[in-house]
Amino acid sequence: MALIPYDDRDGFIYMDGKMLPWREAKVHVLTHALHYGSCVFEGERAYNGKIFKSRQHSERLVKSAQILGMKIPMSVDEMEAVKLDIMKANNVTDGYMRVVAWRGAEQMGISAQATQTHIAFCTWEWPSYFSPEKRENGIKLKTAPWKRPAPDTAPTQAKAAGLYMICTISKHAVEAEGYDDALMLDYRGYVAEATGANIFLIKNGEVHTPPADCFLNGITRQTLMGLCKDHGIALHERHIKPEELSDFEECFLTGTAAEVTAVGSIDHHTFTVGPVVRKLRDAYEALVRA
Repeated sequence: MALIPYDDRDGFIYMDGKMLPWREAKVHVLTHALHYGSCVFEGERAYNGKIFKSRQHSERLVKSAQILGMKIPMSVDEMEAVKLDIMKANNVTDGYMRVVAWRGAEQMGISAQATQTHIAFCTWEWPSYFSPEKRENGIKLKTAPWKRPAPDTAPTQAKAAGLYMICTISKHAVEAEGYDDALMLDYRGYVAEATGANIFLIKNGEVHTPPADCFLNGITRQTLMGLCKDHGIALHERHIKPEELSDFEECFLTGTAAEVTAVGSIDHHTFTVGPVVRKLRDAYEALVRA
């Protein structure tokens, strides 16, 4: 199936206060964000016409921008209203929302004090990130060649575009070997996350997940931790060594795009798509459509 380029589609994009035809939403080649990674974004999903935890995403965008020294040129309330408008304009009820803010082309160089912060809202229909077969049997992961940086070397609590460069490199490397995604370790060598999703592991019916001390504390991650509590499933937030992976029976990833995706293997370690993964996956799907 041929891919449809994201710059050549029908519809509308809300950019810098204007509802533009999709193909007219453009930036200049000397935009600061393109050269220096001065960009933050949010990925959100809409179910039955309602974006799941929309306001939390908007608030996180503001926080990410503040970490990078940027000011979002809209209030959270204004962003929430625009999201509804752009969904209506594109006739999207079940789909994906991408909100992105970046430094413009007013100044070129490391210093960007004179740049304007731009913002755009885009939405489109987007089915599950992985195929139904992979969601049922579990995806295959391989340990990435790159590690998550230390929190004093990168703005790890911001959803910043530049932090995903090593994710793309890592995912490309393992995809070339037939894997679906990469497992990233942190700077200390502990299990961290996948390239765009947080990780949970299950042993003896109890859930274990790494503390988000050097990677993004995902909104879906926080939701699943709440679901564990609601369903009486013991949750342990702790550092996990790679050599412990063989001790676990089940594994899954969480993220706005991935939702709740079972993992069938990491390197030579195999997992079953068992009762805890299925219970939490069903609970999440019920919650987002409630």
